Amino acid sequence: MSELRDTRLEKAQALIECGQVPYALRFEPSHRTAELQQAHTDLPNGEERDVSVAVAGRVMTRRVMGKLAFFTLADETGPIQLFLEKAALGDAFKQITSLVDAGDWIGVKGTLRRTDRGELSVKAAEWQMLSKSLQPLPDKWHGLADVEKRYRQRYLDLIVSPDTRDTFRRRAQLVSGIRRWLDERDFLEIETPVLQSEPGGADARPFETHHNALDLPLTLRIATELHLKRLVVGGFERVYELGRIFRNEGVSTRHNPEFTSVEIYQAFADYNDMMDLTEELISSVTQQVCGSTQINYQGTEINLAPGWRRATMHELVQEATGLDFTGFSSRSEAAAAMEAKGLQTPALADSVGRLLNEAFEQAVEETLIQPTFVTDYPVEISPLARPHRSKPGLVERFELFIVGREHGNAFSELTDPVDQRQRLEAQQERRAAGDLEAQRVDEDFLNALEVGMPPTGGLGIGIDRLVMLLTDSPSIRDVIAFPLLRPESREGSAAVDNGSTE
Repeated sequence: MSELRDTRLEKAQALIECGQVPYALRFEPSHRTAELQQAHTDLPNGEERDVSVAVAGRVMTRRVMGKLAFFTLADETGPIQLFLEKAALGDAFKQITSLVDAGDWIGVKGTLRRTDRGELSVKAAEWQMLSKSLQPLPDKWHGLADVEKRYRQRYLDLIVSPDTRDTFRRRAQLVSGIRRWLDERDFLEIETPVLQSEPGGADARPFETHHNALDLPLTLRIATELHLKRLVVGGFERVYELGRIFRNEGVSTRHNPEFTSVEIYQAFADYNDMMDLTEELISSVTQQVCGSTQINYQGTEINLAPGWRRATMHELVQEATGLDFTGFSSRSEAAAAMEAKGLQTPALADSVGRLLNEAFEQAVEETLIQPTFVTDYPVEISPLARPHRSKPGLVERFELFIVGREHGNAFSELTDPVDQRQRLEAQQERRAAGDLEAQRVDEDFLNALEVGMPPTGGLGIGIDRLVMLLTDSPSIRDVIAFPLLRPESREGSAAVDNGSTE
C-alpha cells in the first residue's frame, strides 16, 4: 500500500511540474451525468453532437489503447464515459493517461459522442485534475466484502455501492416527507435541549457529561418528551421535534446509542387519535418513498395500507400462551403460570403487570409481522401515560410493531400532576434500588403540569427502524451513515457489536 501511495505522490508532483495542481480550488460543471444521459438518448451510434459540456467526477475505470483511451467518470447522479483521443488532446493525452488513476477527481470539457457500441461519451478537449487520490478504490468486482469496513469507512462503501447511496437518499426523502406531512397539518417543529440537567421521558440510561464553566453535571437527552410537553403547557397545541436521541445502551442490529426519532404532541387528542395519525403518516410517507404501501422486507410482503390491526397486550399474550393475566391475583401466581409455559420470570419483573410485559416480549413481539397496534399496557411500565378510562391497572398506551420490531410508542398523556409525581417518585425508588434505566423526578416538569396541561396525545416514532423497513435493510448500521463501532485494535480487527446482540 505504501509503494502505491508513493507512486501516486510522484504523479502529484509530476502534475505540478506540468503546470497542474493536484488539488484544485474549483471547477464549474455545465451538466450532471444523468442529465446528459437523459437529454441525448436520440444521438445515433457512431455520431457526434457539437454541444459544449463540462463534467466533473471520480474516475472509476480506465482503459488505454494506444492513441485512444476510455475512462468511466462518475458524479453523484451516475457514470458517463470519457472518450480520450490523442489527436484531439495533444500533449494533454499523455498527461491524462499516465498521471490519472482510478479514484482521482477530474474535470473534463468537450463535446458529445456516442460510440459505435452505443455508449454516450464526452469527447474530451481539455481536462483538469481536481483531487489526486492517494489510496486505491475497492475492487470493482467484489466491492467491500468486509462488512465492518463498510460501516467504518462509509465513504468507500458509498463510492462502490449504488444500493448504499440509494438507502441514504431514501432516508432523506423519508425525513423530509415526515416533516412535510406534519407541517401541512399545522404541527410546529420546535427544538428542545440536547444537554439536560435532568434526563427524562424514557426508561434509559443517559450519557453523562459536565459543563466546565458552570461546574454543572449534565446528560445528553434520552427523549424530547418532557420539553415538548412543556410547550403544550405553554399553549402550542400541535408540536413535534425530529432529532437525535442518546441512550447509553448496547449496540446491535436494531440498537445504536445515537439514533433519530420524531416525537409528536397534539392537544385535545388521545391515544386513539394518535393511532390514526401514526397509520396515516407512515402509510403516506411509504407511498412517497417507495411508490407503494406494499413493500418487501427480507423476503416477506408487508402491507402498510391503512387498516392496521389493533389488539390489547392481554389479548395477544393469551392468544400466544393461553395465559389470562386478568385472572392472576399475585405476582407469584403469574410467575408460576409463566414458568409452566417455559417463560422466564426475571426478578426485576416484580408485579403481575411487569410479568405480563415479559410474557409479551418473550412470546408475542417477534410474531407481529404485519403492522399491529398493541394497546393497553400495565401502569408499572408506563409512568407518563394516562390511566385507562375503563381498565384499572392499565394505561392508555400503544406500541406499533412491524416485522417483530417496535416502531412507535404513544400515550394518552398523563396530565394529573399529583399522579405524575407519585409515579416518578416510584421510578426514582427503583433507580435507587439498582434499576439504572428507571426515570427520575423532574421538578420543573411537575411544576409545568401544575400550571395546567390540556388533554394531549403523544407519539414517538424511531426513524432509523422505519428506514430499515423501507429500504429492506437487516441492520440499523446499514441506515446510519456513521454508526458507533469499537475502535480498531492494533492488529487491525474489531468487533462490530459491543453489548446487546438482539
